[in-house]
Amino acid sequence: MRIIFSRKGFDSAAGGGPSPIVGGRPVSLPIPAGAASRTRYGDLGLGEHAAAASRGRLGGDALCHHDPMFVEDGRCLFGQVGAAQTHLSNRGVGRGDVFLFFGLFREAGGDPHHRIFGYLEVEDIIPLASGAPQWLVERGHPHALAMHGTNDTIYAGPGRTANKACDALRLTVPGGPASLWRRPAWLSPGGLSYHDRADRWLPAKRLRSVARGQEFVADIGRRQAPRAWLARIVEEIRAS
Repeated sequence: MRIIFSRKGFDSAAGGGPSPIVGGRPVSLPIPAGAASRTRYGDLGLGEHAAAASRGRLGGDALCHHDPMFVEDGRCLFGQVGAAQTHLSNRGVGRGDVFLFFGLFREAGGDPHHRIFGYLEVEDIIPLASGAPQWLVERGHPHALAMHGTNDTIYAGPGRTANKACDALRLTVPGGPASLWRRPAWLSPGGLSYHDRADRWLPAKRLRSVARGQEFVADIGRRQAPRAWLARIVEEIRAS
């Protein structure tokens, strides 16, 4: 089994600033649209938040890359392509694995920090090289509207977002910086892709996460400690 820490949403490079925490709820802002979209920030009720986070560069009329897409039947549709998808494929990511979506967030008056805001349990993997299923096109998923690359892929399965910015879902250590994480005890040096350098693994169960990159894969095999940790994280999201 694999746990994938998947970076999504606004940050200083994509969008211009952290996603907000509004009324105690993390609100992940999709990045601005690239290859294809028919969804605007206003369609998602995010126009004012996008304008504030981008310092006015984006607003309700701006198109966004609505991905991951959490739909009303308690499922999530997530597209990946290019080098990031190649990395997932090379690491053997497949059915039964779990994406933990995280991003940069800030509450008014608070510090920017990384936190987990949602999850996806992979049930189906849909390659798009030969064309997108019509139901995905009708959903308006951006990876179904236009090919982003030859290995374009949709991951689908149960998933949802957190309604509370609880401490258990915060990755960044108190006081920051955002890239300095509290790592769970089961996550040890060599156990997370893109984090092979020894100087990233610090004392007191801390990890200096890489500045860029989208998908960080931990192959946990059949170990019980990471499975128990994952169950607690998913329960925190579901219970919020």
